[in-house]
Amino acid sequence: QVQLVESGGGLVQAGGSLRLSCAASERVFSSYAMAWFRQVPGKEREFVAAISWTGGWIDYADPVKGRFTISRDKAKNTVWLQMSSLKPEDTAVYYCAADRVLSRGAGYYEYWGQGTQVTVSS
Repeated sequence: QVQLVESGGGLVQAGGSLRLSCAASERVFSSYAMAWFRQVPGKEREFVAAISWTGGWIDYADPVKGRFTISRDKAKNTVWLQMSSLKPEDTAVYYCAADRVLSRGAGYYEYWGQGTQVTVSS
């Protein structure tokens, strides 16, 4: 059974940092691209960042470029999202996703985690 389990969300002040983690089953992690999306109530799920299964290709959404860093560790079957210089508009539920193809489209991703809440106070 494929599982993606996020952790690391919480409440932080604007300008602060958080690191989200997504632990994946080995079958997924060894050959799948991994991505982070976020969603606020009433809005569509928004692409944040993605990394290829080799780690050699990385993509960021413009609003987070230069502030967020995605990385993965094959030995730990984990992907991280390091978030710095956080802004109130980064407040959302953050989801980890996996698919064979790296994409910005949420509809293309096969597997999803349960989400973790990130709240940035002003």
